[in-house]
Amino acid sequence: QVLLVESGGGLVLVGGSLTLSCVVSKRTSSCDDMAWYRQAPGKEREWVARIYKSGNIRYRDSVEGRFTISRDNAKNTLYLQLNSLTPDDTAVYTCRCADAIRNYWGQGTQVTVSS
Repeated sequence: QVLLVESGGGLVLVGGSLTLSCVVSKRTSSCDDMAWYRQAPGKEREWVARIYKSGNIRYRDSVEGRFTISRDNAKNTLYLQLNSLTPDDTAVYTCRCADAIRNYWGQGTQVTVSS
């Protein structure tokens, strides 16, 4: 069984920063791509940032320039640095690892941005 455990969420003021971590119980180097998603109350889950095994990175337009995704294969950990947070960033953030067989998901960590 592959487990993904997120941490680092919390309550932060507008303009603040957080660093989310996602520890994976398998080698992250075996993930073809890894990503962060988020789901706000009453909304559908949306993709936020994605990092491929090749090192290529993509961001959702609304977070480009504010969020940074990275992975440390030595620690089997995926990160998401969140800067300049706004109330629209309030959501449950979930990490995903995709390999040739399936997608693996974490349980999520809550990020709340207060004004």
